[in-house]
Amino acid sequence: MNRRVSRGVAEAVAVAAAAVVAFPLYWMVLTALKPEAEVVSADPRPWTLAPTLDSFVRALTVQSFGRYLLNSLVVATAVVLLSLLLSFLAATALTRFRFRGRTTMLVMLLVVQMVPVEALTIPLFFVMRSVRDVAPAFGLNHLGSLVLVHLAFSLPFAIWMLRGFVAAVPAELEEAATLDGASRSRFLWTVLFPLVAPGLVATSVLSFIHAWNDFLFAKTFIISAAENQTLPLALQVFVKPDQNDWGAIMAGSTLMTIPVLVFFIVVQRRLVAGLAGAVKS
Repeated sequence: MNRRVSRGVAEAVAVAAAAVVAFPLYWMVLTALKPEAEVVSADPRPWTLAPTLDSFVRALTVQSFGRYLLNSLVVATAVVLLSLLLSFLAATALTRFRFRGRTTMLVMLLVVQMVPVEALTIPLFFVMRSVRDVAPAFGLNHLGSLVLVHLAFSLPFAIWMLRGFVAAVPAELEEAATLDGASRSRFLWTVLFPLVAPGLVATSVLSFIHAWNDFLFAKTFIISAAENQTLPLALQVFVKPDQNDWGAIMAGSTLMTIPVLVFFIVVQRRLVAGLAGAVKS
């Protein structure tokens, strides 16, 4: 009886927590589907009897909306691929090898994550302005600057998280592969890489969300090149001094959520395994 009561309470708490988390998403979609008169009404209702797609039409007809979407996809994809490659190699080196400064590097990975993003925005702006003279493709007003910055913020967490997955792979497995004639690089990519795939998926999801939803860095580093702006910046069109177009803002936000949901659905199984492995490690 006590076990049933405890389970019932736990399920009720889980449902309540899920409802709290899902309500903002529901309100976002609802606002996007409401007529403009209901959106600006002083008596908002949690439903609508006259759904419309006018807000989506206004969001999709923003000039260069497709370009903004492509820019966001390019930045997020580049960040995910580079962070996966670099974090996997770095986590393997920090786990499998013993070298001077290894402990210090691990501590620095934790310290870096404690620094607020806002505190580094201005210093990073000056860094990117200097990088423009050396490598224009990674300087201000270029998508490369966003890739570099997001990569710098994604790598510490990804390396620390993957370190647990790499450490969980027995060293005897590498010894057995060596006895079978496998080189270190072959063991790395054909044996170790598939075994830590769940951790790679978990870190890739976090990296993708961080890069996809970014507004601060995109606003800071893409100053005058409108053709290089990302999707979050496109929503600024609907923010006006006199009255914001909340219907279009919520419609654009809903459209921005779709790629994230698709990404989640594609990697769902490995994501659950990756998060479970991270908790165990």
